Amino acid sequence: MAQIIQEELANGLPLYRVGLPGTRATTILVAFDAGARSERPEENGAAHFLEHLVFKGGQLFDDYRKVNETAERMGASLNAYTSHDLVAFHITCRAERALEALDLLTDFVGRPKIDAEELDRERGVVIQEINRSFDQPSTVAEYLIDRAAFGDHPLGRPVLGPEEHLKTFTRETIVGFRERRWAGANGGAFIVGNLDHVPADGAAAELLNRFPTLSAPEDFEPAPTLKTERLVEQRDTNQSHLRMMYSPQIDVTDPAQRAALTIYSTLLGGSMGSRLFDEIREQRGLCYSVYSVDHAFADAPILQLGSGLDSSKAVEAFTRMREIVGELHADGPKEEEVERARAYAAGRRVLAFENTNAVARYAANQRIVFDEEIDPDHAIEALDAVTFAQVREVAASIDPERLAVGVVGPHETAEFA
Repeated sequence: MAQIIQEELANGLPLYRVGLPGTRATTILVAFDAGARSERPEENGAAHFLEHLVFKGGQLFDDYRKVNETAERMGASLNAYTSHDLVAFHITCRAERALEALDLLTDFVGRPKIDAEELDRERGVVIQEINRSFDQPSTVAEYLIDRAAFGDHPLGRPVLGPEEHLKTFTRETIVGFRERRWAGANGGAFIVGNLDHVPADGAAAELLNRFPTLSAPEDFEPAPTLKTERLVEQRDTNQSHLRMMYSPQIDVTDPAQRAALTIYSTLLGGSMGSRLFDEIREQRGLCYSVYSVDHAFADAPILQLGSGLDSSKAVEAFTRMREIVGELHADGPKEEEVERARAYAAGRRVLAFENTNAVARYAANQRIVFDEEIDPDHAIEALDAVTFAQVREVAASIDPERLAVGVVGPHETAEFA
């Protein structure tokens, strides 16, 4: 069982210590409600750019070499991520080095220099990252489906932002975004794993108080009703990338309903025994990759289906995938497949939570996106507790005629009407 202790720091940042028995590792993660959906239109890309820039150094570790080499001398893994929901910075190390790792992370993340010269240098790196993403058809398909489903809403914009924005961002723009969005009250610090070397004498809190006290930001723009656009980027290739997005009519603030959506997504296309994998890949041989995945923003659940396949088979696969969603909507799932999907989803969660970093990421999402309990044991219990009736309700809530579509390949929009 996880042992969880919470305290509120002087700067408003909540600190969670999550003790996990049987591990020799510790993960420290600090995250804020400052992802891409919190950007203003002209700021799109700023959250991700800021993530890059803080790695250039703080006060003690005042350049990127000191940051990177210090982490390596600890034998630690240091990284960060920006999503539509969050920006997060994390380091995983052997438990004996936990306070040293916290000293490093809180220095360059809590009090970054954001040097103007480094900003100009890193600007080119991120522009290359943006351009590389457009060379990857699967990534372009993700951009298309987000835009088809959410339009010009922040959830419809790419996390990386457009190149033209990166060219105009100044130090003042980036610092202003940080001061507006990185408030302690809208964030959290998580120390997860072996806590034997994290004393309860206030040392961890003292380091985390390097983050400034900031006013709470304005609320993000509420998610719109899912649009039903069809967007195709024509490319003269033999392979196509298909994405389909639905909006399940569930209460996204109810953990039990989110868990039921996860079981539904698993039986639909989340395993090798799922309906999509069995029929689209195995029986019909239409693709080399097919899946479904569920995700819950703070105010909007989504179900996404995807496939990478021969372009000549894309329309047939799209038609049959849509029909399978319709069959589940009309007839519901079978009890046996719900039972199997529940066991598989819960088992995957158990295996994932053997990793302290995965537990820290889960805790950050629970606390910052949903303001819910962070106990990883409860996450597993929630999946185990899902009933056949709950999954049937989820299936019935998904209108098979209301979906957005994004496709990369040699196609016309009318093919996916």
